[in-house]
Amino acid sequence: MAVTVHPTAIVERGAELARDVSIGPYAYVGPNVRLGEGCRVHHHATIDGYTALGEGCEVFPQAVLGTQPQDIKFRGERTTLEIGKHNVFREMVTVHPGTANGLGYTRIGDHNLLLVGVHVAHDCTIENRCIIANYVQFAGHVYVESNVNMGGNSAVHHFVTVGRHAFIGGMTRVAADVPPYMVVVAARGSRSEIRMVNGVGLQRSGFSNEDIGALKSAFMQLYSRRARQSPQPIRDRVQALLDAPDANPHVRYLCEFLLRGFDMGRHGRYLESLRNDPVHRRSWRLEEDRRVTVDVVGRGSVQQRSAPPQDRGLKVVELTAHAEPGWTFTGWNGNLSGAGNPASVVLDGHKRITATFARQG
Repeated sequence: MAVTVHPTAIVERGAELARDVSIGPYAYVGPNVRLGEGCRVHHHATIDGYTALGEGCEVFPQAVLGTQPQDIKFRGERTTLEIGKHNVFREMVTVHPGTANGLGYTRIGDHNLLLVGVHVAHDCTIENRCIIANYVQFAGHVYVESNVNMGGNSAVHHFVTVGRHAFIGGMTRVAADVPPYMVVVAARGSRSEIRMVNGVGLQRSGFSNEDIGALKSAFMQLYSRRARQSPQPIRDRVQALLDAPDANPHVRYLCEFLLRGFDMGRHGRYLESLRNDPVHRRSWRLEEDRRVTVDVVGRGSVQQRSAPPQDRGLKVVELTAHAEPGWTFTGWNGNLSGAGNPASVVLDGHKRITATFARQG
C-alpha cells in the first residue's frame, strides 16, 4: 500500500518511508529517520536523529523519539536509536539515542509496549516482549532483558540490569540489578526487596510447572527469611545451587546472573564495572582489568567457575556451556575458540567470549 502523509505533517528530505507508512497531522519526521513497513505515526509525534523503526511500530501523540540525549558529556556526535518490529510507544514517551561515552546506541527489540510517559535514556537496551507501565523512568546505560513487566512510576538507576521474566512493582526504586524470574517491590523507605518468584508471569510465558517449582525452590534457598538468617553467605548458597549435577537450566541462569554481580558488580550493578567515563574510580577497577565477559547466541547458558591458577599466579576460569532443550552447543568465539566443553581461559586481561548454540534438527 502507498505511504500516507497528512498535509500538515513535516517529513524532511532524506527520511526513508517504507510501504504502508502513515504519518498524521502535525507530526515531524527528521531527515535521518527510517520507518519500516506499516509504521503508524500519530498526530503531533516527533521522530528525529539517526533513528530506525522496524515494521509495524506505532508512535502515539506527543511521543518524542531520537532527539538529543540528556547527557552533559554529549557533544553532538553521531549516535543512533535502533528500534525493532511491532513496538508501541504511547503518549509522551521519550527515547534518546546513545552517546560516544556509552554504547553509541540505544536499542529496543521487538514486541515491546511502552505506556504513557515512559522515559528511556541514552545507551539503554530493552530486549523483547517487555511491558513498561506509565511513567517508568530509565536512567542511562540500563539493560532490560526479555519478558520484563514493570509497574507504573518505578524508576531505574543507571547501569542497572533487569533480568529476564522479572516483575517490578509500581512505585519501586530500582538501584541494583534485578535477578531474573523474580518479583521486586518497594519496601520501607527507599529500599526494594525481592518478594517471590514471578510465577504468574512464567505461567503466561509457557514455563512448565517443573521449571517454576525449581525456581521457587531456589528462591527459598536464597531469599526466604530462613535463608537470610543463615550464617552461610548467599554467594556460597548460589554456588551450591549452580554446582548441583541436575541443576535446572533456568536456576542455572539465575545463579550465573547473581555470581556475575558478586564477582564484578559495583554497588549492586554489574554494568558499573564496565563504565568508561572518568567517574570510574580506581577503587572500582578489577586488578589489571582481569575479567571475562560471556555473550550467548541462541538458547543456552554458560557456567563460570574458578580453576587452579597457573604457575604465574594468573587466575583461570573454567567455562561450561549448557544448551536448553532442543538446542546444542556448537562452539566458542572471540578470545576462546573451538568446541571444547568445558573450556578454560587464562585471565591475563579482559576476555570477551561468545558461546554459540544452534537449534537441533
